[in-house]
Amino acid sequence: MSLTVSVIVPTWRRPADLRRCLDALADQARAADEVLVIHRAEDAETVQVLEQAPAGLALRRVVVEAAGQVAALNRGLEAARGDIIAITDDDAAPRRDWLQRIVEAFEHDPTLTGLGGRDWLHVEGRSATGERREVGWVQAWGRCIGNHHLGAGAPREVDILKGANMSFRHVHLGGRRFDVGLKGEGAQVCNDMAFCLALRKAGRRLVYDPAVAVDHYPGVRHDVDQRGGFSAPAQKNQAHNETLALLDFLPRGRRAVFLVWALLLGTRANPGLLQGLRWARWAGPRQAAARVKATMEGRLAGWRTWRGSPRGAA
Repeated sequence: MSLTVSVIVPTWRRPADLRRCLDALADQARAADEVLVIHRAEDAETVQVLEQAPAGLALRRVVVEAAGQVAALNRGLEAARGDIIAITDDDAAPRRDWLQRIVEAFEHDPTLTGLGGRDWLHVEGRSATGERREVGWVQAWGRCIGNHHLGAGAPREVDILKGANMSFRHVHLGGRRFDVGLKGEGAQVCNDMAFCLALRKAGRRLVYDPAVAVDHYPGVRHDVDQRGGFSAPAQKNQAHNETLALLDFLPRGRRAVFLVWALLLGTRANPGLLQGLRWARWAGPRQAAARVKATMEGRLAGWRTWRGSPRGAA
């Protein structure tokens, strides 16, 4: 018997994006057994789109009271009834064979826990180009490699799947939920990283297959985490969330290495002291100092959150 599949789409005040997403889900070669759109009751724009949803789509409207993507995703996990839970963003449009490929992969490999694929980025009318072989890995010292929007080649095991395009075998989750300790009131970045790394730490297999594809049109965010600009609170939240996820995941001997690397070097997204010098060349010393300061504050806050958790106390 074919596995059943539930699709979870969290949304907040992006009606045009949601309409495109639902149209793509209605056009799947293998139809979803249910499509759960997770929304807040006061989001009148979303309610209007749902009332005009494509005919034949197995739509379930699920209301969440709390703000933020984590609460919406957890509400979806609680409500989903499928053997497979496929998650996408409201600003993504799954390609026609998306669900067919997902179901076939899980039916073929009973040890598979998570499956993700390429999200083809479309920004201001331009599509991202290029190919990368390294996708979704955490290096020994804690540096995360993403590249989910550029992945090419054969399917391969990874540590991290991207929230716009990830699916899971329901029974393997064992009641696991997205981390409510993450900071932010909207996007709550790194929630996908934290969820996937918790599964990897539990010994579960995650696979990235570029052929399991969605088109991704990054939408407007209705919180401090705006795309393409600098916000100290958003920077602090991002550094907190990444730090918390990695301290949970890394073994004891590598946590100190990660913290030293993060504070001294870091990445362009979360710069340490040396990356701050590069930011000074790109954006000027004032913004560089503000970005490094917010990152350091976020790292410290993430460490404190982790220390206050059961894992940090162990």
